[in-house]
Amino acid sequence: MNLQGETLLEVKNLKTFISTPKGEVRPVNDVSFTIEKGEIIALVGESGSGKSVTSLSILGLNASAIKYKEDSQILFKGQNLLKLKEKEMRKIRGDGIAMIFQDPMFSLNPVHPIGRQIAESIILHKKLKFKEAEKTALDLLNKVGIPDAERRLKDYPHQLSGGMRQRVMIAMALACNPELLIADEPTTALDVTIQSQILALLRKLQREFGISILLITHDLGVVAETANRVLVMYCGKIVEQGTVEEIFENPLHPYTMGLMTSVPDLYGPSKVTLDAIPGVVPNPLDLPTGCNFVTRCEYATEKCRHAEPKLLRHFSGSKVSCWNLLEKEGEDEYLAAKTFGFS
Repeated sequence: MNLQGETLLEVKNLKTFISTPKGEVRPVNDVSFTIEKGEIIALVGESGSGKSVTSLSILGLNASAIKYKEDSQILFKGQNLLKLKEKEMRKIRGDGIAMIFQDPMFSLNPVHPIGRQIAESIILHKKLKFKEAEKTALDLLNKVGIPDAERRLKDYPHQLSGGMRQRVMIAMALACNPELLIADEPTTALDVTIQSQILALLRKLQREFGISILLITHDLGVVAETANRVLVMYCGKIVEQGTVEEIFENPLHPYTMGLMTSVPDLYGPSKVTLDAIPGVVPNPLDLPTGCNFVTRCEYATEKCRHAEPKLLRHFSGSKVSCWNLLEKEGEDEYLAAKTFGFS
């Protein structure tokens, strides 16, 4: 089912900050993107890049310590979620937007059977009786591939394997037919075989229900197999975005290229050690002047150290923020054919 073309979610100028005794930390610093109906978007980056803060901001699940700048907007079907009160957000969570959390063992309640946990949101949002909600829960367990689903309704989370717990989390997320599903590292704790099954399940359910998916991950294999578009995030900013084909066939930003070369190539020459991006993610309290990636970039110039590049359209189709791709200072697009020889 393909409904692409109609914007479901629009994040505009998202800026989060945390006040600390040592200064202000900005986990997300001026991020903008859209998600269309029926589209799968992958948000990629190292730990600490701001991916989870972005996703939790959409659902209003950030700690109270995190604040937002006044011009930040998260528009879901035209409604700014950052302006809603907690009571209004509860109506959207699970019903309009749902989330699959990273570790189902810590996300599921250990003292309640899984059938009751799935039925809870159905009762809350759909106003059904428990028996009716339990029937819906049973149907969902069958759809996500839980064997002997009727018996499993009575099981507790510790009685299930990691893959089955993740399937239960997916069933819970789909319980109220949300329009947007946020999947935060949904396959991290699973072995390779189960990862493949979970990704296939997400794609199948996306086609069946026509939902949009925001996939948070650092695994480029997951991105290549699942997503339509990719957002590459570094130090709270999007440094490159484009279709899966554009990003994988012609990565432009040095950080994106570093992520690509750090993954084993099954078809290329074997390597004793994998390539790694030099250095570490900078301290958010002491970010470098100019481009945030300047301290780790082998292509950095003097301009990179003093001025921050904008996220602009490259002639190849992607958007990227890198001074080395700009033909003339002051132009609105990165028109130069210059790249960094990625292969």
